[in-house]
Amino acid sequence: MGEIVVVRHGQTEWSANGRHTSTTDLDLTPAGEAGARALSRVLANRSFVAVVSSPRSRALRTAELAGLTVTEVDNDIAEWDYGEYEGRTTAEILAANPDWDLWRDGCPGGETPQRVADRLDRFLTRLRPMLALGDAAVVSHGHASRALAARWLQQPTAFGAHLMLGTATISVLGHEHGVPALRAWNAPPA
Repeated sequence: MGEIVVVRHGQTEWSANGRHTSTTDLDLTPAGEAGARALSRVLANRSFVAVVSSPRSRALRTAELAGLTVTEVDNDIAEWDYGEYEGRTTAEILAANPDWDLWRDGCPGGETPQRVADRLDRFLTRLRPMLALGDAAVVSHGHASRALAARWLQQPTAFGAHLMLGTATISVLGHEHGVPALRAWNAPPA
């Protein structure tokens, strides 16, 4: 059974400043481009039966700079829709709503944790048959990738809160004795 290599996109101005970014399509910063290029050193030794990317330009550009040829673009792995919280930092949101928790509450005008789980479950259902043929790369975003790992591990979406994930990192979802497992998490390019 193949592995899922999860690639988080490189740094953007908003990710560097802790701003929630879902539908706003931002370019990578120079540091983000350098981070994405550095991923190519790690990914060059792997072959993939599929490379699936979020439709956001920051994910597609990261794939390109990392030397990956995207075989499919899939909206189901796009970042969590932050609705009214788009572009705001967690500190700004908590100043107005001190009890807010993304993983429990979702976002007003955006997605709920259940809606995110539903679309990631759909994605995993489509991806699993490909894993019988080999590894697949998924180029996505911070919260979406954390939620993807939670769903892979058969945990509630909220489990993703426990999985910190930096930009331009690689994580690997696989199996241990037939049980879904984390093989690596939040690994920066060496």
